Amino acid sequence: MTVLTRSPYPAQYRLRKSLRRALDYLVMILLAAFFLFPIIFMLVSSIKNNETQVMSDMSSLYAFVPRGDVGLKNYFDVFAAMPFGHFLFNSVFIVGLTVGGGLVVNSLIAYALARLRFRGRSLVLGVVVALIIIPFEAVAVPLLLVVNRFGWLDSYHVQIIPFIADAFSIFLFYQFFISIPKDLEEAALIDGASLFQIYRTIILPLSRPVFATVAILQFLTHWGDFLWPLMVTRGEEFRPLPVAMQQFFSMDPKMWGDIMAFAAMITLPVLILFLLFQKWFVQSVATSGVKG
Repeated sequence: MTVLTRSPYPAQYRLRKSLRRALDYLVMILLAAFFLFPIIFMLVSSIKNNETQVMSDMSSLYAFVPRGDVGLKNYFDVFAAMPFGHFLFNSVFIVGLTVGGGLVVNSLIAYALARLRFRGRSLVLGVVVALIIIPFEAVAVPLLLVVNRFGWLDSYHVQIIPFIADAFSIFLFYQFFISIPKDLEEAALIDGASLFQIYRTIILPLSRPVFATVAILQFLTHWGDFLWPLMVTRGEEFRPLPVAMQQFFSMDPKMWGDIMAFAAMITLPVLILFLLFQKWFVQSVATSGVKG
């Protein structure tokens, strides 16, 4: 004898759930389109070789359509107008050393705060948290006076050394390290391992997610730095891309196709990096989230 059971998901509930999901997707699509429009506009304008067409299309939906004389002329014009390759090297070199040095220094500071017990530890943690909320603009001028006294202006290290230690990175590392069980570390201490050996052989392999999070966030932050390089660089030798972009924009006559090509070459590395490591980045942020 067959027993008919009532479906736990009535048709009305399934319909409501489908409508809610469709509405969620519609909102997300609209938000994605809203944020993608400037990028699409920039990329499409950068490949339009006719400057008159670029100007006329700006006031219509044709700004998002690659039409007319399309090519890479604007990109070649950028390289002909200024040493873009040198500025690109400066940005990669400065950001690479800043992020790499920051991963080592900030993780070691955070590990010491998470595992060592010393007088004033709570005060140090409080100072780290307080520094997170202080905007850089508030300390830019005092920092400029300090590095000027050291004779660091117009150099690579003036754009690297002040930003290796970062309060937000220390806090992220600290939150992750205190969530790691101490059993493995205590066993290693009994076997005679030093704290640095424990950090290198145990903590580092377990902390890849938070290292990925800090590396990506710091790369995105320092790749677009403008105010500080503008204040401390005088010539083109040590100038990074954001400041070079401002210099290029100030040239006359303004060629908007060339300007969009310059902006696209600054933006594309960040987009490519995020797309390549999108899954890793999302997972690392979720894993290293702040725990109560």
